[in-house]
Amino acid sequence: MNVAYKPTADEIKRLREETGAGISDVRNALVWAEGDQERAKARLGDLGHAKAEKKAERAANEGLVGSYIHAGGKIGVLVEVNCETDFVARNERFKELVRDVAMHVAAMSPQYLDRAAVPEAVLTEVKAELEKTVPPGKPPEVVEKILSGKLNKWYEEHTLLEQPFVKDDAQTVGELVKTVSGVLGEKIDVRRYVKFALGEE
Repeated sequence: MNVAYKPTADEIKRLREETGAGISDVRNALVWAEGDQERAKARLGDLGHAKAEKKAERAANEGLVGSYIHAGGKIGVLVEVNCETDFVARNERFKELVRDVAMHVAAMSPQYLDRAAVPEAVLTEVKAELEKTVPPGKPPEVVEKILSGKLNKWYEEHTLLEQPFVKDDAQTVGELVKTVSGVLGEKIDVRRYVKFALGEE
């Protein structure tokens, strides 16, 4: 870490407003990045992922139910996102995350929350369909690798947490959640969601 660089109060304030991270984390990231706001933001994201992994076993029983209405009231989404404390549930960065997840659901219509939410019968059917697309005559280990890649692609298209985030496709929705979790210092889970579209079952 380059301790010679001293971020200004304005730099710290700006990065805090953009990320919602704590003052000490923001200051350290700016020192590390020698004042480069984008590098500092990326640093906070990386640290956030690491912190989120450590919090994976903790209980998240607080949070918010957020909504998003689109297309003049023809599409609506409700999403429940949990955190550990009411304090974080009231944080603007957390509220923004809830809105972003709801907006993503409205735009991308994921069928399932994550891999665990895909019913076994559906998974069996998907695998059977994917097997039909593999060229014949391939060695078993090659077939397995091809099928694994195709199945991962299917998860990316159909599960919320693995879909590329609609506002920034360089990260998945799950990665966005982990980043915010690390920044805010609590475990955060997307628990459930529902999408309503006028005239659809």
